Amino acid sequence: MKRISRFFLTAILIAGISGISLAADDLINPKHPDRYVVQKGDTLWDISARFLRKPWLWPEIWQVNPQIRNPHLIYPGDELELVYIDGKPRLRVARKGPLKLSPGIRSHPLGRAIPAVPIDAIAPFLTRPMVVEKNGLEHKPYLVAFADEHIVAGAGQRIYVRDIPTWENKKFDILRAGPAYKDGDTGEILGYEALLTGIGTLQRIGDPATVYIDATKTEVLLGDRVVPAEPEALATDFYPHAPKQEVQGNIIAMLNGFSQIGQYDIVVLDRGLADGVDTGTVLQVNNRGETVPDHVARDARNLIPDVAEYIDDRLLTHTISDEKWAKKSRWETVTLPDEAAGLLMVFRSFERVSFGIIMHAQRAMHVQDRIVNP
Repeated sequence: MKRISRFFLTAILIAGISGISLAADDLINPKHPDRYVVQKGDTLWDISARFLRKPWLWPEIWQVNPQIRNPHLIYPGDELELVYIDGKPRLRVARKGPLKLSPGIRSHPLGRAIPAVPIDAIAPFLTRPMVVEKNGLEHKPYLVAFADEHIVAGAGQRIYVRDIPTWENKKFDILRAGPAYKDGDTGEILGYEALLTGIGTLQRIGDPATVYIDATKTEVLLGDRVVPAEPEALATDFYPHAPKQEVQGNIIAMLNGFSQIGQYDIVVLDRGLADGVDTGTVLQVNNRGETVPDHVARDARNLIPDVAEYIDDRLLTHTISDEKWAKKSRWETVTLPDEAAGLLMVFRSFERVSFGIIMHAQRAMHVQDRIVNP
């Protein structure tokens, strides 16, 4: 795993240039510990939440330790302490004994550095193409037949693919166009999910070429498309930050989950790079307010829902159910305000769609809940 260096390097530069931009009371969690020993399995977000009201504001209080060669790396066993320097809160790695300004090197396996977020939860979504434009796969090489008279294919089988050009890359992703991603407010199509069905290796060139399926996510079918496999380098050095502009959008899909969304679930958003939502953007999730009957207002107008209904300013008598009344009456319903439900961090962003991980859940979330600035 790559070292989580850019996250803290950027944090240090921001802290060093701008200093504390918020009052200490706005930054510090009132229940913070004075010291904390980093544990295996911690994330930078989790650690930040112990000290800060808003975990993504870590850069505001991080203190450079000059005696550590890489102060932006934190490892299990490190002891963090909250101190005040010139009246400003600072969080730093505690060191026993006198401060030594001479450089030193601390040797650790690369994988031991504490990640910003739980990498295991997002790893499957970091390297594969997940969103394509309309007809984005239409002109890609396609599966035309199976070897050995199969009607579907799985790992360990061979397939025949047309239109494979001469690629140096011998590894391929096998994709299938999935459902459309639509704007939660307008219904406009923003892109299409690219479903990974398998991973293959080119065995023999030609038209059709022969591809051996190394592994599958689901059954490989006729018409599936083949594209060069992406490099496996994972982007693990996330730098959480608030949006640079106002964001108002929606959760439009949930990946690998059920109806309710909770901590560390992966969601799809109808906002992307074109909307100022880039990798590391932190957003608040709000449950949509329900529309409920206002019985007091209804009674005040002497309108009884099972005998009367206003339509086009004329009073007509009907026998209707409360449910029908609630949907039709413009006076006897009210929409409750949205309620804060949690926080997410964007870990992969496309032009008009992005993928986020739920980092904090106050209550259950659902598809079509709103996303706004935190």
